[in-house]
Amino acid sequence: MSQPEIVRYGELKPCRSAFIDAHTPGSDQKENFTIIGAGVAESPDQHVHIKATPGFNIGAAGQPPKCFNSLHYHNSAEVFFVLSGKWRFYWGLNGDAGEVILEEGDIFNIPTRVFRGFENIGDKYGMIMSMLGGDDAGGGVIWAPHVLESAKDHGLVLSDKGVLYDTKKGQSLPEGEREMPIMTDAELAEIAEVGVEGIVPKYVARYWDMMALAKHKPCDVIGEHGLIQDKPGFDVDFLTPTSVGSQTQSSTKDQVLMVMRGYWCLSWEGNKQVLNPGDTCWIPPGLKYSLEVKVSGEASMFRVTKTIDDAGLTWLGDKAW
Repeated sequence: MSQPEIVRYGELKPCRSAFIDAHTPGSDQKENFTIIGAGVAESPDQHVHIKATPGFNIGAAGQPPKCFNSLHYHNSAEVFFVLSGKWRFYWGLNGDAGEVILEEGDIFNIPTRVFRGFENIGDKYGMIMSMLGGDDAGGGVIWAPHVLESAKDHGLVLSDKGVLYDTKKGQSLPEGEREMPIMTDAELAEIAEVGVEGIVPKYVARYWDMMALAKHKPCDVIGEHGLIQDKPGFDVDFLTPTSVGSQTQSSTKDQVLMVMRGYWCLSWEGNKQVLNPGDTCWIPPGLKYSLEVKVSGEASMFRVTKTIDDAGLTWLGDKAW
């Protein structure tokens, strides 16, 4: 049987040229991490820690204070939780349709086909962890027109195949490839512009609410019966030491453990490993394992489980996006 694979937080390898806005002032200090699956990075320089995908992708973004990620959308699910720092998430074509401030441990299931961006508004380097629906993460990133135009002014060009070329390094589009077309006004009109009331109550869950709800059993965070009722291609639940206990468990589907706080001992088939804050662990289907916290104090983790749902189906009102 396959064994768990662990990616340590301290061993994450960043890419500083993963996306089209890598040279754009305000975004040029971003670090992107591809942890499980190829993700949606546009640069061949991106290091992939675990190439196989369990039906979804896991990644992360690290940014210093005042650094932001430019407006874009996906056709599949994009879920973030704040590992460290304080973040402002905003959405809409111009980033002014709505915003929400997330603290450490808060989770945000951003609806598909909504332009979104995010900014570290804390006073130190911060990290957010991401979950992307589907093995191919929905085919990439769709950027707001002004993002592509600004990037070109700073030397970066994206091909229609989703590959990034840096003209400052003498790179150019290969023969047969065109620049990524800018969305037309008609296409932009099809993209949802939703206010705060249409997103925050339905798609944000707060850390301390989850801690309280997970006192005696795991808290269903994202899923048909979760705090966030959606079917993005995976379920997310939230574990604490008192909710998970030390009993042996297993799933017929792929699972990924993402530690938020504390030091968790993962045991399986006579083996043991300690999972630390920020570590990511893939659990293969059918593996019997147990979790136990050896050090007293606050401890929590998110567990992601593959489902058979279409990756990224998000309902806004009576319309699916």
